[in-house]
Amino acid sequence: MITIDKKKAYAVLAAALLLASCVTKKYQQPGLDFKGKLYRDTTVTDTTTIANLPVNQLFTDTVLQNLINEGLRENLDLKTAVQRINEAQANLQQSKAAFLPSLSGSVQATRAKQSAAGLNFPPEFAGAFNLVTTTYQAGLNTSWEADIWGKLSSAKRQALAGLLQTDAAKRAVQTQLIANIANSYYNLLALDKQLQITEQTLKNRITDVETMKALKEGAIVTGAAVVQSEANRYAAEVTIPDLKRSIRETENSLSILLARSPGSIKRASLTEQVPYQNLQTGVPSQLLKNRPDVQQAEYSFRSAFENTNVARAYFYPSLTITAQGGVSSLRIKSLFDNSIFYNIVGGLTQPIFNKGLNKSRLRIAQAQQQEAYYAFQQSLLTAGSEVSNALYAYQTAVEKQNSRAKQLKALEKAVDYTKELLRYSSSTNYTDVLTSEQSLLSAQLSSVNDRLQELQAIVNLYKALGGGWKQ
Repeated sequence: MITIDKKKAYAVLAAALLLASCVTKKYQQPGLDFKGKLYRDTTVTDTTTIANLPVNQLFTDTVLQNLINEGLRENLDLKTAVQRINEAQANLQQSKAAFLPSLSGSVQATRAKQSAAGLNFPPEFAGAFNLVTTTYQAGLNTSWEADIWGKLSSAKRQALAGLLQTDAAKRAVQTQLIANIANSYYNLLALDKQLQITEQTLKNRITDVETMKALKEGAIVTGAAVVQSEANRYAAEVTIPDLKRSIRETENSLSILLARSPGSIKRASLTEQVPYQNLQTGVPSQLLKNRPDVQQAEYSFRSAFENTNVARAYFYPSLTITAQGGVSSLRIKSLFDNSIFYNIVGGLTQPIFNKGLNKSRLRIAQAQQQEAYYAFQQSLLTAGSEVSNALYAYQTAVEKQNSRAKQLKALEKAVDYTKELLRYSSSTNYTDVLTSEQSLLSAQLSSVNDRLQELQAIVNLYKALGGGWKQ
């Protein structure tokens, strides 16, 4: 007889599991399904990627390394992201606790008076009975819901996905932080170099003004040449305050990233920077495991998927078992003397009419799941675009270097030649000198921007591939 009961129990359990599997669906990771190449015209088969490089290997400037390490310790956005992880962990623990029965205790005293008329006593017997009673009671209450349809399991998996999503968000903040610190640092070095070039140009143009005055006294140039050279001098001078303002603002922005009060930033120089050369991207599918924001989008989709499972489970009956037990007595002295009571209740609750709440809940969950899927697809497209943009920015920056060097060399000669011709020949005039000087300054500043573009392209490629969070 016992064997038959066990078989029945196993059969019921198997049937419940089968039905539960029909209600909830198993999550599957969405794959890459794009027409064309995610990196545009870049084809790669090698899985080696700079995303796996430690920060200190990609950036060899020790000052920058120290700034990044300080940012990882002190940045307030990163600290906030860590606290969000703590919140998600607490939420996951709460969802796990839903599998356990609830337990509460109570101690109470109740004083009640019955109505003689309500008890239908004859008037002559109304005073013969004590209509006032005091009851003392102490007990425990417990309740447990069986996870027949997988609602609680799906809720737990949803909470886990939320935790993983929050962790990925923290890593995305870390990756972005490293890129922001490096880009701000390189921008600061570029501004320093442009200020240095402009200040040297100002010195040269002050000398040019004196030269023009001397040439005017020798009747080689007119007063117009002197005035024009002075205007050229002031044109260089007026850009210096703007450069200093940009330097100060960049220092303040970088200080915020480091959770410092606004102030100066210790730094090296642009000429000391050695760009990392072996820029390998790996294959596009690696973005799924390397890009924190892509992972965050996937976990968001996973959370929405499990929420849809929860919404489906609401259409099915819930099995709840409640129990109550304790001691009860009309006299507190005999509270523990033959006063034990208990009751156990098991019941199924099936929703019949609840104003369309379950249907609305399911439709909302399905719509949110589809939204999350589109967001995941969008994150992959954005990641591929960022990789392609950073690669091309690096390639164009490198391509410009050779031509820019030749341009600078030619313009330096042009400035020297026009100055010499102005002094000793009538085949040129002061406008040729001014034009060549302005062209040289513009090319020098553009050369700094080319260098900055190269350095920041490496930073942006590192971020686009998901580098930095393994630090």
